[in-house]
Amino acid sequence: MILEVQSPYDLTKVGELETTPNSEVDSILATAKQAAQNPLNKEDRIRVLDNTIELIKPRVDELALTIAQEGGKPLTDAIVEVNRGIEGIRNAIETLNTMAGKEIPMGLNPASSNRLAFTTREPIGVVVAISAFNHPFNLIVHQVIPAVATGCPVIVKPAQTTPLSCRKLVDALYEAGLPKQLCQMALLDNEGAEVLATDSRVDFFSFIGSSRVGWYLRSKLAPGTRCALEHGGAAPVIASGDASVDSIIPPLVKGGYYHAGQVCVSVQRIFVENSIKSEFAEALKRATQSLKVGDPSLPETEVGPLILPRENDRIANWVDEAVEQGAEALCGGAKQSDTCYQPTVLLEPDAQTSVSKNEIFGPVTCIYGYDAMEEAIEQANGLPYSFQASVFAQDIDKALYATRRLSAAAVMINDHTAFRVDWMPFAGHRTSGLGTGGIPFTMEDMTQEKLIVLKSDSL
Repeated sequence: MILEVQSPYDLTKVGELETTPNSEVDSILATAKQAAQNPLNKEDRIRVLDNTIELIKPRVDELALTIAQEGGKPLTDAIVEVNRGIEGIRNAIETLNTMAGKEIPMGLNPASSNRLAFTTREPIGVVVAISAFNHPFNLIVHQVIPAVATGCPVIVKPAQTTPLSCRKLVDALYEAGLPKQLCQMALLDNEGAEVLATDSRVDFFSFIGSSRVGWYLRSKLAPGTRCALEHGGAAPVIASGDASVDSIIPPLVKGGYYHAGQVCVSVQRIFVENSIKSEFAEALKRATQSLKVGDPSLPETEVGPLILPRENDRIANWVDEAVEQGAEALCGGAKQSDTCYQPTVLLEPDAQTSVSKNEIFGPVTCIYGYDAMEEAIEQANGLPYSFQASVFAQDIDKALYATRRLSAAAVMINDHTAFRVDWMPFAGHRTSGLGTGGIPFTMEDMTQEKLIVLKSDSL
């Protein structure tokens, strides 16, 4: 069966790929399990990764255009994504250069005398990676490259909406010298993906996507399968009254409307001290209104389409609900087309509306006023999500006070919630995820320690 890949902007065909029949899942797993018995040595893995970098570097513009066409990310941001992917591969090589076991102290008592003990790190085994649409190249890098680097055979299932970027990365690995049995792409439907992920031959399961699907699949994993889940949130920002409005608007606009808000740590709920709320709201409105919405393949576009028209409809319904319940739409508040939504700022939406309770995953930010920081922190912590948050304050004591009390895996001070570099730990807590992302941390997850103890009278 052939899958036609459509542009989310104008719904035209941008490519096609052959899907993987569910009947092939067993043979794909058997191939991976067999490959796990003979992993590539470290020198060969480094050679493959080095070659992959050299193959991708001259193709940055081509890969970025693919991201823009199939995923709707503006071209300038897509170029950044490809370059991040290159750095991610380089980071995997650097991690391999330092990744090692450790010595375990012996000779501390009679029982441990005449012994030498140390650990080694070994590939965990077969990795299954199910990925999301919103970073169709770099997310695959984060899931596939650590497996290749650590010597684990990997089976990757990209999002049905954005499989072309994944295909190009996997093909680059093959061209770089990776045996095909060590990285298989499986373009499965949801039923086939569940069968794949929950098979007993899977040693590590990596999932990026909705919390409903991720936690469901975790509940179905075979005993012994380790996993990492990366979901979303409703990222909170707290702006203290001493923050400079002029300096905080640019990062919040970037963090809120980058990729039309389709980012798991996108700025969503902004709690602003009432002393600066009016000034802040007017400044955010002006900056948001100036964003250029349109064709993601054009270099001047700043905000592209939603991934599917039904997501555009959902966001329109959520914003309409908020306005009907008393929120003021300072700007936007309507569809720009069947595929694009106007960048929107909502003032004081009710706490029980969808935009306040759920992850919007669209180009909408919400402003809430507060008098006491404790009030803002309580509201920020009031949802079951816990991922990245941020605090803007000139008073370092205020910033650290909020940082200590926010329920978040990471807190940015004087920066937006979507800040990330790919070697830092990236993790959702509570319903937002399980385990820790970031290239070095994923590589550690995809290996396991083996203890070796040597007994000798010469010791």
